[in-house]
Amino acid sequence: MDALRIEALVKDYGPVRALRGIDLHVRPGEIFGFLGPNGAGKSTAIRIIVDVIRATSGRVEVFGVDAQRCSVEARRRMGYLPSDPAFPAGMTAHEVFDYFSAIRGETPDAAYLRGLVERLRLDTSRKVGALSRGNRQKVGLVLALMHRAPLIILDEPTTGLDPLIQEEVEVILREVAAEGRTVFFSSHILAEVESVCSRAAIVRDGMIVDVFDLAEQRRLAPRIVEVEFAAPPPAEAFASLPSGVRLTRREGVRVAFETGDGIDGLVKEIARFEVADLSVRQPSLEELFIGYYRGEEQA
Repeated sequence: MDALRIEALVKDYGPVRALRGIDLHVRPGEIFGFLGPNGAGKSTAIRIIVDVIRATSGRVEVFGVDAQRCSVEARRRMGYLPSDPAFPAGMTAHEVFDYFSAIRGETPDAAYLRGLVERLRLDTSRKVGALSRGNRQKVGLVLALMHRAPLIILDEPTTGLDPLIQEEVEVILREVAAEGRTVFFSSHILAEVESVCSRAAIVRDGMIVDVFDLAEQRRLAPRIVEVEFAAPPPAEAFASLPSGVRLTRREGVRVAFETGDGIDGLVKEIARFEVADLSVRQPSLEELFIGYYRGEEQA
């Protein structure tokens, strides 16, 4: 059974179609990234999953439970962090946890809750109305995580957090997945998705245009070869390259190539000139993402 199943999901706001028939399956125990630029439809889809808004058509299931027809039952299986969490300003963070636990009808494990608070460095004695954006985000993260729901839905989870806390959040999410629970989170921060996700979907203009396994994507992706020559090579030096090799950048003595299976031929081409430095690496998710979008636009 899928942790999350989305079928033919459509959302219209008057004449504007925000979602255009999304289909997606998320497996139990994985960290799944929902990736796309702002305005792509990520938050709209998430709000439908947690039944904050209703779809125009389509279906969402959480562990086999219809998220709209059986909303309460489905939401008991979820922890949720919205993109811009808001809480009663006069409550302390600790009171907010108690308040939402009472609404949910569940008491979180005290030791686990305390551990989350300590790891996120959150002062629970302060009124949430006086907290910074980053600290309100921490309150929202604790709320989403503290009941150890089998499916955690996070909309831009690291917004406003400093780098050390971002790293700690990533560790916590890996621990959630290691327990067999599922994390589904949206982000436009590519490095964040690359760091923690096993799979990801690319959303564009309300449609899912690709779903991919990150490890497989990296394996199949071309290698990037960056060379610094002792002197600028002649202008015509790399006019003709071996099959499977592409010149991607040339700036004085620095030249970059992409290659799949043409590395031997490329090394021979490079060796015709004196090399000061050379590096070979896999492309980052950001480079893959930008390359994908450029390819779509050119098509």
